[in-house]
Amino acid sequence: MAAVDLSAAPAPATRASGNRMSPVVKLSAGFLLAVVLVALLADWLAPLPYTAQNLAARLKPPLTEAGGTTHWLGTDQLGRDILSRMIFAVRTSILIAVMGTLIGAVFGTLLGFIAARLRGFVDQAIMMLVDAQAAIPALFLALTMLAFFGNNIVLFIILVSIDGWDRYTRLARGLVVSEQESDYINAVEALGASPSRVVLRHLLPNIAAALVVQATLNFPGTILLETSLSFLGLGVQPPGTSLGLMLGEGRRYLLNAWWIAVFPGLTIFLTTLSMSLFGDWLRDRFDPTSERH
Repeated sequence: MAAVDLSAAPAPATRASGNRMSPVVKLSAGFLLAVVLVALLADWLAPLPYTAQNLAARLKPPLTEAGGTTHWLGTDQLGRDILSRMIFAVRTSILIAVMGTLIGAVFGTLLGFIAARLRGFVDQAIMMLVDAQAAIPALFLALTMLAFFGNNIVLFIILVSIDGWDRYTRLARGLVVSEQESDYINAVEALGASPSRVVLRHLLPNIAAALVVQATLNFPGTILLETSLSFLGLGVQPPGTSLGLMLGEGRRYLLNAWWIAVFPGLTIFLTTLSMSLFGDWLRDRFDPTSERH
């Protein structure tokens, strides 16, 4: 009977098990889906207008009924319903974080493509700009810009997008430089394909997965930057609401009304943790060099 070599047999099972979501990752994905649904359906989910004040019901603890309405998460110092404010705060924080992440990803990726395609002086200038950005803390730069130019939502989103664009530039540049040396790119260019076709039809689709993974890994930091600025009173302004603003308003009442700050803080923690775990799974899923399969 011929000998059977089983040394390579476990490999398919190992890769398949690496592709499956663990229960923790599934839970993280489910929580993120719930956050997105809350943000999209805020107008229908909120039991009360998030700006409605009722001073007679101020600082009511969770599961308290006041004025004929049950405040499931309590009320704040102005008698506003915490649950309603949190629902709209999730929408605001997620919207700002998503817009900031997209702008930073597009801007950084574009610079990475330009640096990789043109090389020479342009490449050196862009990478010097990347090094300068990496040396300046994003929070310090945002505070400086807000101090000089004031606060508005458009500027605020642009400032949030500053955090992390240099990572996209480094990643895109490295991937494009590597892909440009591939045989299929040389063949496409030899057939007379225009530079735009090479970039849009061949280079970009082949590095898109790595860029998406990078976006998921950067997203928690973007949320934390937004909440940090709002916590300091430099982000979203009343009568608007965000998770960071609610956390900042509640820090003065931690001893006698803990729910004002604890529930927004817990939402921030769970959202960033879930996105980090999901992004880590995506990195292992799409990175062929990962050893954690």
